[in-house]
Amino acid sequence: MANLSNLEPQIVWNIFEQMCANPRPSKHEEKVSAWIQQLAKDHSIECKEDNVGNLILRKAATAGMEDRKGVVLQAHMDMVPQKNSDSKHDFVTDPIDAYVDGEWVTARGTTLGADNGIGLAASLAVIFSDDIEHGPLEVLVTIDEEAGMTGAFGLEAGWLEGEILLNTDSEDEGEVYMGCAGGIDTTVSFPIEREDTPTDHQTFEVSISGLRGGHSGVDIHLGRGNANKLLARLLKEAGRDMGVRLVEINGGSLRNAIPREAFAVITVAPAQREEFKACLEFFAKTVKKELIATEPDFSISLFPVPNEPTVMTQDCQTRLITALNGVFNGVMRMSDEIEGVVETSSNLGVIQSRGKTVHIQCLIRSLADSCRLDAQEMIASVFELAGANVKFDGAYPGWKPDTSSPVMQIMRDVYEKEFGSVPKIMVIHAGLECGLFKTSYPAMDMASFGPTICFPHSPDEKVNIKTVGMFWKYLLAILKAIPAK
Repeated sequence: MANLSNLEPQIVWNIFEQMCANPRPSKHEEKVSAWIQQLAKDHSIECKEDNVGNLILRKAATAGMEDRKGVVLQAHMDMVPQKNSDSKHDFVTDPIDAYVDGEWVTARGTTLGADNGIGLAASLAVIFSDDIEHGPLEVLVTIDEEAGMTGAFGLEAGWLEGEILLNTDSEDEGEVYMGCAGGIDTTVSFPIEREDTPTDHQTFEVSISGLRGGHSGVDIHLGRGNANKLLARLLKEAGRDMGVRLVEINGGSLRNAIPREAFAVITVAPAQREEFKACLEFFAKTVKKELIATEPDFSISLFPVPNEPTVMTQDCQTRLITALNGVFNGVMRMSDEIEGVVETSSNLGVIQSRGKTVHIQCLIRSLADSCRLDAQEMIASVFELAGANVKFDGAYPGWKPDTSSPVMQIMRDVYEKEFGSVPKIMVIHAGLECGLFKTSYPAMDMASFGPTICFPHSPDEKVNIKTVGMFWKYLLAILKAIPAK
């Protein structure tokens, strides 16, 4: 750790530095939760845990602010565990190796966890400080936001007392969010049929790597390559023209991250081997040309592996690869109401070969429920025609924009006063927990903001140091400007 606590604001960076030492991948938040509870105890702050593992910290208003509306600062404690293929990092046990890189803080070979770690650090810094003016204050720390929003789903009505909720999970300084997309998980189970490997075939592994990946919501419109889709495209051509047979296929690791790597174990006849190698080289050149602006490090590798006794039957292989190649991925439609915002998208995030089944995960996002349902039917149609079982679950609602929101006016006025410009009021094509909070707290006024974080959900994740200072200044000014009840 390269002295993050020497950065300004020191109190925020010091807490974030401690946070990096506490492993917190989704579904494994025990250590970071215990750390937060111990900090609360050390600072004599009330801290309670609900039935699903969310934490609520409470502090009375500072002198003279008792009549203000209560504010809930909200962040999630988990982070996305993504790493480069050469990294030996264990997210369940190892600390994040964060360091300063010029104007940014990033991590060596892994995601940094600034999403939503900086927002959490700032929220904790406020409630643990004795010299910050605020009205009645709560900090809500949810679990498992990145892998299913379990904490937000489990939040009970009546647990929070505040009238205003400030979500700190946005990733562009100068933008304030008043709405977000809803989403649903797609789980596909494709049964595998096998037969003996042709006697003269040799076995190889094909790997696609070097892609940038990223957040399947905020980065989906940037034209980045999806390793799973690229591999399916390659295998369709190779299986048709060169008799390549498929043993197994794997790619991606999270349904909400654009896959950076994908791998297939294949067999090919010696007579077709050189033709297949030439096909790989031509495909690599083609993709590099297509994605020259977004994927300069794209690469394909081929190397021999021990021979496999069985391959997928020709019919099974054809149906699987055709479905993967044909299923919708990326931006389906841009919003007509909000310029520049994606309305509906899908991410083919994970392919895993396990025994007699290939498991596939997609995440569909949409600002409109009807469009989300349309995307579901499109994806289900493709996989069902191929003989797969398709299940949809984990649906979460979008956060409908409220243009008359009082807190939005406060956010505008405070930003203009502090920085001399008007913030962009936006709707984000990513899942924020606010939509679920509205289910239990329909009258609560909400806004979301944060510092500039680039490439979340990928090992290239980094947070801009200057904007963390701006985010902190903005947060303190907002708390001071909250009106009386």
